Amino acid sequence: MTGYLQVAIYLGFILAFALVSLLAARVLSPSRPFAAKMENYECGAEPIGPAWVQFPVGFYLVSLVFLVFDALAIFLFPWALVVRGLGVWGILSMLMFLSIISLGWVYAYRERILEWK
Repeated sequence: MTGYLQVAIYLGFILAFALVSLLAARVLSPSRPFAAKMENYECGAEPIGPAWVQFPVGFYLVSLVFLVFDALAIFLFPWALVVRGLGVWGILSMLMFLSIISLGWVYAYRERILEWK
């Protein structure tokens, strides 16, 4: 029971620190909004036109493919640390994993997701 009490106390300190920090920032920070400060800002360019514009879906698809392959590649590091102890079954399972990733890459390549238009 004492282990749970320590966790509860720690969680209480975390929540109290978060709330006190947010409250202090709200009370102490200056707030002087004006028109230029309230505008959208991106890369130093002046905003032209409405905020709702057509966004090329290619950027979105490339970012998704990158995130998927990057997240899957993380599984290679722990496997590389214990590969000697896994034996043949570990190597075969990693080959299966890499073949599935390769099929995803081939699909993305054939659908021309990785090309800029």
